[in-house]
Amino acid sequence: MKSFNSASKSFYALCRVLLFYVLSIAIFAAVSGFCKKLHLDDYLSISITSILTFVLILLFAKRDKLTLSDIGLKIKSTHFPRFLSGFGLGFILVLIQALIASNFAEIKFNLSGNISVLSIISSLGLYFVIALREELVFRSYAMRNLANSINPVFALVFITIIFILEHVISGMSWKMSIIGSGLGGILFGLSALKTKGIALPLGIHFAWNFTQCLLGFKSNSGIWKEVVEKGHEAHAENVALIGFVIAMTIGISFILLFYKKEKI
Repeated sequence: MKSFNSASKSFYALCRVLLFYVLSIAIFAAVSGFCKKLHLDDYLSISITSILTFVLILLFAKRDKLTLSDIGLKIKSTHFPRFLSGFGLGFILVLIQALIASNFAEIKFNLSGNISVLSIISSLGLYFVIALREELVFRSYAMRNLANSINPVFALVFITIIFILEHVISGMSWKMSIIGSGLGGILFGLSALKTKGIALPLGIHFAWNFTQCLLGFKSNSGIWKEVVEKGHEAHAENVALIGFVIAMTIGISFILLFYKKEKI
């Protein structure tokens, strides 16, 4: 009887998390459609989506009788230092990837001639709200609920799979989604489970996306431009991917070692 009740509790927790995710996607789609023709539509849509996602989390947490502390969203004095340390770690990991790419492939990083301070600040704000929305969706209520109701390993694997699928649906290739979003999901998820909050993964996630933007990994829109020698594109892509795997492995290893005394 106890085993049946435990299985039933786990099943309903999983169903609630899936419902939460579906509703978060519905919010994202509806707000994106509403803001599509407005000025600064990217900022508005992601910012409004983040706010509404937080409200959705509060509703689900109240229904499940969970506090903000239970889902890793209670503000504590340790959160800002953890956010900053996460940002530093994310920054270093991107530099590791860039160093590998530039030393083992025909890749150079040239200064862009038409970049402005305003565009850098714009990218800074955009990548912050993008990371915030994803951490709220994947690493707060959903992950903590599954970790408490089933177990942390299942929560990490399940949420990472959903994280991968969302990037596939958004247009990323299966290869990049599985390797890129998969390793990223493990790094962010472990960071959230080890620290019982989203401050650390938010810092890593934000720094990773923003630093990649600065180096030109994201549509050559940063301070630097990634330039690949003609005819060597395939080799450069493979080396950059290897650099990514190495950087992410270093990041995951660092979290496991630095927080080895913290249970997930």
